[in-house]
This record gives sequence, C-alpha cells and structure tokens, in this order.
Amino acid sequence: MEATAASSAPGQSTATGPRQGAVVQTDGTTFTLWAPAAERVELALIADDGSQRNLDLTHTGEFWTGFVPGVGAGQRYGYRVHGPFDPSHGLRFNPSKLLLDPYARAVDGSLDFTSPLVYDSSDGDSAGHVPVGVVVADSAPPPPISRPVHWGETVIYELHTKGFTKLHPDVPEQQRGTYAGLAHPSVIQYLTELGVTSVELLPIHHFLTEPAIAGRGLPNYWGYNTLGFFAPHAPYSSSGSRGEQVAEFKAMVAAFHAAGIEVILDVVYNHTAEGGFDGPTLSFRGIDNRTYYRLAGGAAMYDVTGTGNSVDTSHPHVRQLVMDSLRYWVEEMGVDGFRFDLAVTLVRNERHEVDIPDHPFLSEVAADPVLGRVKLISEPWDVGPFGYQVGNFGPPWSEWNGKFRDSVRDVWRNTSDGVKDLAYRLSGSSDLYGDDGRYPFASINFVTAHDGFTLRDLVSYDHKHNEANHEDNRDGTDDNRSWNCGVEGETDDAGVIALRKQQMANLMSTLILSTGVPMITAGDECGRTQDGNNNAYCQDSEISWFDWSLPSTWSDHLELTKKLLALRAAHPALRQWHYFSGQPVVSGGRKDLSWIAPHGGEMTDADWFDGNLRTIGMFLRGDALRATDAEGNALTDSSFLLALNATAETRNVVVPDASWAPAYEVVLDTSNSTVTEVEAGATVPLGPRCLVLLRAL
Repeated sequence: MEATAASSAPGQSTATGPRQGAVVQTDGTTFTLWAPAAERVELALIADDGSQRNLDLTHTGEFWTGFVPGVGAGQRYGYRVHGPFDPSHGLRFNPSKLLLDPYARAVDGSLDFTSPLVYDSSDGDSAGHVPVGVVVADSAPPPPISRPVHWGETVIYELHTKGFTKLHPDVPEQQRGTYAGLAHPSVIQYLTELGVTSVELLPIHHFLTEPAIAGRGLPNYWGYNTLGFFAPHAPYSSSGSRGEQVAEFKAMVAAFHAAGIEVILDVVYNHTAEGGFDGPTLSFRGIDNRTYYRLAGGAAMYDVTGTGNSVDTSHPHVRQLVMDSLRYWVEEMGVDGFRFDLAVTLVRNERHEVDIPDHPFLSEVAADPVLGRVKLISEPWDVGPFGYQVGNFGPPWSEWNGKFRDSVRDVWRNTSDGVKDLAYRLSGSSDLYGDDGRYPFASINFVTAHDGFTLRDLVSYDHKHNEANHEDNRDGTDDNRSWNCGVEGETDDAGVIALRKQQMANLMSTLILSTGVPMITAGDECGRTQDGNNNAYCQDSEISWFDWSLPSTWSDHLELTKKLLALRAAHPALRQWHYFSGQPVVSGGRKDLSWIAPHGGEMTDADWFDGNLRTIGMFLRGDALRATDAEGNALTDSSFLLALNATAETRNVVVPDASWAPAYEVVLDTSNSTVTEVEAGATVPLGPRCLVLLRAL
C-alpha cells in the first residue's frame, strides 16, 4: 500500500525543504523523511496490539513523503529504509530494522538489549524490540519567563530531572522523578529561596542505555546517550509516553518561567545511542550511516567522543537537523538556552580537524535570530586531537571554564604555583575571553559538575571509589585535585569535619564571589555526597539522588550559600558585566580593580612570580561601575575587599591605608571569626584556610 503524495499545506515547508517528521493536519498526517541514498522507504504505522500497516512513501528529490488520511496525534510509527547493505563501505540499509524518525517529537517503547534483531541480523523484524516515534500535534508554547535574566545576573544550578525529586517528601509519589515533580511548588520554592536564576537540566532528549552498561545490570542515568533530538525523555513523564511527555515538559517550563527561573538544556548532539560499528541500528545508521556519522574510511567509525561514534556536522543536512532541533526547543518548548556537551565535536570539519572560528555550525548559530535570544554554552573540549579549546569559541558563546575549576581546587588544597592564575579566574578570566569581544559572563565558573566529585566529596576523598559501577574502579578520572583533609571518606573526627566544612565554605565562596557566571551542582549547597564515586553516570540510586534530609543537617552551609547568592544579587560590584581595566572609571578615582599583597600595598612583580604565595587581596571599587541600570544611569555600589589565605597557618596581613577606605565591615569570614570591623592600615590575623569579604565603610 502506498501513502498519497503530501500536499503543500501552509507551514509544512521550510527554506531548506519540506518540514520533516510527522505533521498533523485537519484530516490526517504528513510524514517526511530525508534519505537521499535510499532505494525505497516504507512508513510503518504501529497499532496498539503491535500489528503494523506499511505504506510506501513517495520519492521527491532527497525526501520521501506521504500523507495518510485519518492518522492523528498518538499514532506510533517508524520507517523501513531499503538500499544496499555493505558495512565495509559504510552502507547499513536494512528494511528489517524499524527506524526511529530523527524528527520524532515523542518516543514510546524501550530497547531490548538482548535481541539480535536490533543489530545487523536480517533474520527477523526488530519491531517490538526498539523504541518508535509518536505523532504529536502542534500546541502552544509555554509563556515566556516573567523577566528575562541578563547574563550578568545569571546563577546556574545544574540538576538531574529524576534525581532531584526522586526522594522529595512533598512531591506526590507518582510525580517524583518527573517533569511534573520538578514543577511542584515546594521544589520551585526551594530554588527561588536559594537564589538561583537558571536551572540547567542534565540531558532530557530521549536517550537509551548502552548495551554494555545494561549487561552489568545498570542504566545510563545521566542521559548522555541521545536517540531523539526533538523528543523529551519519556521515562521522565508522569502522564504517559504517547505525546503526554511533551505537554508535561511544557507545563514544567511554564512553572519555572512563572517563578522567574530560566530552563537551560544540556544537549548531546555530538554522538547518538547507536554506538560504534557493532552497535544497534535504531535510526540514523539505517537511514544514511555515511552522512550522519564520521567515518575513518570504509567501515570504521571516527570517534572523538569516546562513545563509539561522532555525529558529522560538517554535512549541511546534519547541521540542519541540529539547528531545527535547537529552534524547536526554543520556539515550541520554551527553553531559554543550551549547554552543548563535547561541543568541539560539532566544530570539526570534513577532515575531522577542529575548525574554529570558521566552521559553518558556528556561523549558522551566530546568524540565527531564534538562537540569538537564548543562552549558548559550550563544553569546549572533546577527546580527539586538539580537543581542548577553552577560550576559543568566540561570541556569542559562553564556555565551561575548566581552568577556573582546576585553579580554584589547586589553591585551596595548597598545591598551586602562587596566585597568578587564581587572579585571572577571580576577575573573569580575561586571559581566555577578553581578546575576542566577549564579556566576563563568557566564563561559566564551576568547581564541581555532574561529572566528578561533589563538593563534599572533593574535601573528603583523595581517590575515586567507583566500585558500584562494576568496572573495577577503572572508570572516572584520576585527576581529581581533591584533598580529604587527613582522612579518606566519612569520619567521626570533629576536627576533620570542621576543616572539611570550612574548605567547602572556601570553595563555594570563591565560586560565587568570582566575576563570571557561577554554576552550582545540585546538592553542593547542602553537603550531598556520592560516597566518593566520581563517575556516577550509571547510578540511578541513592548514590545520585538528592537527599532531602540534608538541607536541615547541613543548614549552616545552605544558609552560607543563600547569603552569598543574596550578596551577589544585591551588589553589582560582585557581578560585573565588563572586564576590569586596572584603571580608574572616573578621572581622579581609584582603579576599578587592585590586587593587594599581604604587606598592604599593591602586588609587585616579585609577588606575582612567588610560587609559594597563597595569600592575596582583591579590591573592587564600587563607586563607579562600567554598567548602567534599566534607565541608562551609571551603577554605583559599595567597594569590597576580598582576602584569602589558602595556607595552613595564620597570616598577618596589613589592611590598605585610608586612601582606599577608612574602615571595613566584615561581611563574610569562613573561619567564623568574631571580628566585625577592621580599620584602614591595621595589621590583622588572617586565619588558616579562610576567605574574608570586607565592605568598605
């Protein structure tokens, strides 16, 4: 049976060809698939009992299209693509494989890892063993955020959709771990009271578990194994997987927006769930393997992601797929930005070389009017040659600043080579982002992320403890830059516990008070631990879930985090939008930024190149800032002196003389000193391993 030719209904075409995927119309649905090398394409309509009705699509140029009367939202479907099967030359057409539509807006069903039918076997039909697409009708996007969040005000909170609410006592049990659970008023209240402006969700594009991980009896928990670039992950839906996940996701976004919180998605376009050469054939591989994936000649996959395959965005159609997906999530699903996993893979050319700044993907993103109004964040590395590109993406991109993480960790564990690199990180990393027209918010500052130790584990473990992953503790990085404060793991020693809490306070304070955009990993504000597991990607368990008993147990650290975020929000001097020049903002004034040595004067060359120096002050002039309010008036603020001592000994430091400020109020002291005010020119003891924030009076 053959589907009828598609009509040219309004809204069904784009500038680069017909609208792809399943498009619901008043009397049926049009299906369109891009498969230029296919010899025949069948649309498989799947009934609730699993039976199929296969219809031939019409070939027009590089597209296969058909209109099916009477088919509407909720219909499950897939494709069977015919063509040559010659894996040695990268050709993987096999009509016995039921394929997911790359443009499917919802996905239903799971992958049967044990079935040989999902691989290259042609002995039987893979239907019933693989996930399939679901027809979804267009619907209104969620309302926009109540007030746009400027980059300079942004505080990102990285969380896992399931893990954040799985144990939440206020969320109804059937909604825990779902989009509806995240939208619960108690959850949103916690985030607003904490003071974050933006949630960054670990991957919610529909993903699968890798067969090798499933073979160990574990799931892919983090979600970095995408199959559907347009579909919200169905298991995160409390209401169903036949399109209900789309509505539930939109309702979640609407709830966040009503509270003034942005939704940023961690997106994985660099590889897919089909894995390496011997992985399952689920979608892209069976549609056009040689276009969608990077090949190393013949059958070999060129892998710069460490997953077995790399998506080839040097091809125009693959870029169109990514761009269409991004625009869909903004225009239809209402999201406010993206963090691109292993973004360097997306800017490799047809020779697999890193092509910054000339890759077409970068220019297309920069020129796109839809993407021009959302936040774009790159993870500026992959595992291929020349894959570490921190500082190189250029505008309009912000970047995960791995150098900030490493520098701050090294300073507080007392292993840094002086304070020179720390000074760059505290002041917005102008050495990385100041030479290409970007602003300090190009630096996404973080000390921890989903990948690695939690903040509590960072001060509790010298070594990873990943035995629960069943990989003999071989997985996860060994470069943790952590310090256990003298005891490995949990302890009852009160002195060690106190030191760990102080180190956590130092790390959190440094993160939030540094120029740039702070990113907090969910739970770091209240002592979440993974028991030393620094690679909990396969732990859908208490190891990864947010323990909601912790906010009361660790209330002191939670209150410190709230205080820091409130200070940052209230004082523009602590979240500057422009780089410091080291010169006065107004004639005759003090420099906008000055670095203070322990002797009370400005840092000298000898101080900067002293590899043993671990004590430094940072004076931020607030009486004239390079920023304006909504009416265009120059912002002013208090001046602040940030001082830190990362050594294990008390350091006597001299407060700058009265020409800077006559006296200072102690706003924050991680050593819990009782001193509340200090005079200009005074010599004061700066306790071991502490950070102090002083406000000029």
